[in-house]
Amino acid sequence: MAEIIRMPKMSDTMEEGVIAAWLKKVGDSVKPGDILAEVETDKATMELESYDEGVLLYIGVKEKDAVPVNGVIAIIGEKGEDYQHLLDGGDSPKAEKQEEAPKADNKEDAPKVEEEKAEATKSEVPVEKIDVSNINATVITMPKMSDTMQEGTIATWLKKVGDDVKSGEIIAEVETDKATMELESYDDGVLLYIGVEAGDSVAVDGVIAVIGEKGADFETLLKAQKSDSSAAPAEANPAPVAETKKEEAPKAAAPVANSAPATTAEGDRMKISPLAKKMAEDKGIDIRAVSGSGDGGRVIKRDVENFIPTAAPQAAAAVAASSGLGVESFKEEKVSQMRKVIAKRLAESKFGAPHFYVTMEINMDKAIEARKSMNEISPVKISFNDMVIKATASALRQHPKVNSSWLGDKIRYNDHIHIGMAVAVDEGLLVPVIRFADSLSLSQISTQAKSLGGKAKTKELQPKDWEGNTFTISNLGMFGVDEFTAIINPPDACILAIGGIKETVIVKDGQMKIGNLMKVTLSCDHRVVDGSIGAAFLITLKSLLEDPVRILV
Repeated sequence: MAEIIRMPKMSDTMEEGVIAAWLKKVGDSVKPGDILAEVETDKATMELESYDEGVLLYIGVKEKDAVPVNGVIAIIGEKGEDYQHLLDGGDSPKAEKQEEAPKADNKEDAPKVEEEKAEATKSEVPVEKIDVSNINATVITMPKMSDTMQEGTIATWLKKVGDDVKSGEIIAEVETDKATMELESYDDGVLLYIGVEAGDSVAVDGVIAVIGEKGADFETLLKAQKSDSSAAPAEANPAPVAETKKEEAPKAAAPVANSAPATTAEGDRMKISPLAKKMAEDKGIDIRAVSGSGDGGRVIKRDVENFIPTAAPQAAAAVAASSGLGVESFKEEKVSQMRKVIAKRLAESKFGAPHFYVTMEINMDKAIEARKSMNEISPVKISFNDMVIKATASALRQHPKVNSSWLGDKIRYNDHIHIGMAVAVDEGLLVPVIRFADSLSLSQISTQAKSLGGKAKTKELQPKDWEGNTFTISNLGMFGVDEFTAIINPPDACILAIGGIKETVIVKDGQMKIGNLMKVTLSCDHRVVDGSIGAAFLITLKSLLEDPVRILV
């Protein structure tokens, strides 16, 4: 009996696998222990072993395509066996017929049974699958380039339709929620089709292009892709193209004519397109002063865009000046992938995790002196942020309950300490990770922080650079901020907000003196960390920064 082969969960974090290569093809005999395919997971490329004996009847996932865990990837059974009912999710059609056959005990019932059989057969006939075996082309889909990525935006195409493409060549740059990354081709051929224009977004696994031999029937391939998948984002792309053509049609048809007055022989009625009228209103332009270049002197979009107002009469200027009215204006921009994910994840964190906050003042006098002394011999310049990272890592080692995550039905206490460092970029916020921060020296932390911060600003971070944080630090002190509260960065249980160092009057031993204070605020997930635990952590952090020699031990 035919058996479905599903994508196994090959690691604790695996959500989907990519078929790197099939080592068997349809029609090949398979024995238990044979390797069917090589599967690329989020961790490594692993072998997919068969536990059944028979013939490989069906392959449901092409090489280089992804399939979620438990998704159908193949069927093994006897040669010539009907397996369609397994894909349809039903029982064996033969069994249904055998159950119905005994009902025909006499000749009168026989025709009814035959009719029922015929009807059942009609209903069981699957939708005809489009044969693409003779089409030498491959559909390119949007890969999942980070653990949080749900869609990508084509920043720019480096190849155009008709260009030759070789395996390993970069065909496009893709803007994800983390960075702008290169999209590499794994196939040789010609770029036959582009389904997503530069600047547009497409969901993970959505169709973005087709590569194959010149003249290949990629349209049939796209139809097959659409029928095989419940989601077909690429199919939505032809509609905008058609709309664009409709908008541009008047431009192509419009004759190049000398400027004509905006009025017509029909009276004072203006001949103006709705778009041009709206643009003129937004810009405060008197449409009667605009000359039309469209059919019959019709004012169109480009006339408003190219309009240069003439000097207004002095009387009109005086009236305008006395009215004191301004012009309302605004601009709207598409939300970037990074901003979308920031909005989604932080909203989930803020409204899903019960936050509470603990604030403490830290005297930084000794830290200022220590930093000055260390920078005289350090190979790299050590910043106050580097000292905070080191002190935080040391405090986390003493308070492991703060170095934790909420996982729904359990709490994970991390033995390793990976500090996420929030970095502001033009599009939003990135959090590169300094790994095993407690075991690094201050100069090593400084080197890594500078390198990761630079990569973040130039969008050169790779997934390994932003994954795996167990605690996060956000520092706005360099912007003159005294104190603030930060939203927890999932999956962490806490985030530390660092304010600026401020020279102020402090009281020590009953005497007033000038000192340098820094305020820090710990945001905690109350499902994991209690107030006393958060306070104890800050007390330790305070003691380390107020006597920085201790963080070097």
